[in-house]
Formats: sequence, structure tokens, C-alpha cells
Amino acid sequence: MKKTAIALILSVLFTGVTLAQQKAAVYSVAFYNLENLFDTINNPDTNDEEFLPDGTYRWGALKYQNKLKNMAYTIGKLATDKFCPQGPAVIGVSEIENRQVLEDLIKTGELANRNYDIVHFDSPDRRGVDVGLLYDRDQFEVDTAISARLFIECSPNTLTRDQLLVSGRLAGERVHIIVNHWPSRLGGEAQSRCRREAATALSRQLADSVLAADPQSKVIIMGDLNDDPYNKSCSEVLGAVKEQSEVKENGYFNTMWKLYDEGFGTLGYQGKWNLFDQIIVSGNLVGKDRSTLKYFKSEIFNKDFLRQDSGKYKGYPKRTHAQGRWLNGYSDHFPVIIYLAKVVK
Repeated sequence: MKKTAIALILSVLFTGVTLAQQKAAVYSVAFYNLENLFDTINNPDTNDEEFLPDGTYRWGALKYQNKLKNMAYTIGKLATDKFCPQGPAVIGVSEIENRQVLEDLIKTGELANRNYDIVHFDSPDRRGVDVGLLYDRDQFEVDTAISARLFIECSPNTLTRDQLLVSGRLAGERVHIIVNHWPSRLGGEAQSRCRREAATALSRQLADSVLAADPQSKVIIMGDLNDDPYNKSCSEVLGAVKEQSEVKENGYFNTMWKLYDEGFGTLGYQGKWNLFDQIIVSGNLVGKDRSTLKYFKSEIFNKDFLRQDSGKYKGYPKRTHAQGRWLNGYSDHFPVIIYLAKVVK
């Protein structure tokens, strides 16, 4: 076993003991790209023809119901360990067609027994996919929510996903959550870079503005960023650093960067792992003073049932379709989770 793996295990075990000694309450926050959670109804205003009963994927009621069951099963398994048995307080999601698919999702399987509610706005993406937020009303109280439109100066005709800013209270503290699905690498990473950097600038503007208005509040930026932690968009434009010790005042910490350096990813492409699904936190969520909410652990939820178990893509996420075949899988991305702790008196 690698030294880094041993160190990580010891760190988690020590953290658990420390938290138990301090009687800390633990909360989890997750993000999951649901990979084309479409209903079976034609929307004439979007390009959803592939996901219709007579479309390319023959997307009928059976496939839709199985997709809901698979997504609900996965979400129901997130963050249910000894640290946080109640499951995530909030779950950001992407690649969902509309509010109705989220309504159907939270009524499915284990999620029907939870107290989840939804924040969603329609955005102008040509395929009709949006971002959204599921939140446990027993853990997170929503105050306000806005949908921020992205204009891309270098590509003014690009219509992409809005960014979702949800403000509320977690553990009695003001928390702002920004859910993203930045523009893809269509056309190549270099050629499409300016579009993601424009999205990054919008996320940074949203985060900076809420912190300027209320410096004591906390910010969590999450999403499918279509870039890795070291890419310019994340590391320079957003300024999300790898080490907690490097976080400057009013800066941001990338909770996923070290996992990427250790060889972990959330999606596989051409024989290598990318870690596009990231959760980034404001600097005031970093530190050892757990009298307020603080970050202490991150995780890529890459359990065996989510993996392709054979063939050329063994170990990759088991997706819904591959090469024209319905696999009855889950998603082409793994979910990601962070854990926050606060000492309770």
C-alpha cells in the first residue's frame, strides 16, 4: 500500500476520533452529474429528440423508470457512514432536463423516505439540460435562490447552463451554494478554454459578492467544471488552491485537488482519469476552530456497483448507454462528497 494511502487512512481515523472526543455534528454536501436525466416527453423548445420513445436511445417509460431507480439508489447511499448517517444536507445535480424529473427522483426508492426538496430554474442550454439542488429540509433551510445567466464574450452565441446560487442556513450558519455545469471541451480543450474561464469568472463574481456582503457566511462552489483542479480556470481564475495552508484571506480551497494528484478521478477518457466534478470552499471553511462549520474530509463516491465490471472500460463509471447499447447503468461520472464539522456544546 502506498504511503499516501496509509497517511490518508490514518488521517481519517484520527479525524474521526478527534471529532468524537469533541462531540462534533457532521454534515455532508455532495454533487452528482446525473448523465442525461430526461423525461420521455418532447419539449419543442429544446433539442431533446434523442431522449424520446422514437429517438436514438429509444427512451421510453421503462428506461426512464430504471434511470430514476438507479439515481435514487446511488443518492440514497451517499454519506451514510458513521460520520453522517442522515445523508447529505444538500446535493447539487447537473444534466437534468427540468424540474419534473427531480420531482420524480425524490419520490423514488429510498429518497421517498427522506425530506428532500428542490431548487431549480430553466436555463437556455440548447439540449435543455440544467443544474439543480436537492436539499434535506431537516438539515438545510433555504432563504433565497437565483439563477445567474452566463454571457461568454469570446463565444457570444453559446447558450449554456445558468449558474444556481442558493443561500440558506446549515448548522445555524449562513451558507451559499453555487451549482455549476461549465461549458464542455467540444472542439478541444484549448479551443474551448475561454468559455470555461468565462464561467469561472461568473462563479468567482457570485462568490466574492456574497462574501463581501456577509464576510462571516460560507461559500461552497460545486459542479461538473469540465476542467481538472490544476487547469487555469480553477487554479488561477477562481484561485482555488491545493493546500489548506495556502488559502489566503478571501481565498478558496479545492477539496478535490489532492485526490486528483493521487490518481483518482470522477470520469475516464481515453485511458486516463479526469476529476471534473469538484467541490471548492471559501477560506473561512478551512481551519481547526470547529466552533463554526469547517471542512474536514472529501471523497469520490466510486463504489463497485457504480463501476463497469468488465471489458475495455473496466473500472470506469457504468453509464446509462455506451456505443448505442443500453447498459441500465448509472452515470458517466462518479459523485463527490465533502464533510463539514461543527462542535456542539
